[in-house]
Amino acid sequence: MSLQVLQGSLSARRVERQSPLLAGLHRMSTGVLTGLGVSVVGLSALSFHWQSVWAGNYTQLQASRSLEQKLQEGAALLEQHHLSAVRRPGQLVPTSSQQLLHLVPPAASASSQGLSLLAALPRQPIPAGY
Repeated sequence: MSLQVLQGSLSARRVERQSPLLAGLHRMSTGVLTGLGVSVVGLSALSFHWQSVWAGNYTQLQASRSLEQKLQEGAALLEQHHLSAVRRPGQLVPTSSQQLLHLVPPAASASSQGLSLLAALPRQPIPAGY
């Protein structure tokens, strides 16, 4: 009996008949809450997507920094080698513009063949720790 009284007092039709303004406000708040829920789910999905994109880009940045550091170390080693050769002047030969050789650039077919050979090589990603 008490359950029927409780259901009857909270009936949507009865509330709508007694107070149409309150029923309209209830429908409007339900719509707003539903819209907010959908927008929160959508923004969460976008947030997770952009977070994964950012993580991938950050991994690539770290790999790039590692490669840049290795390149700088290699350049420093080459520079040290060159400077050590300069300290031993007997190994260096003085040059002049008359001693320079001017080479003809290779034909376009040879350079495209070299590029096609490079393209045939398998590519492997470089781990960030190397």
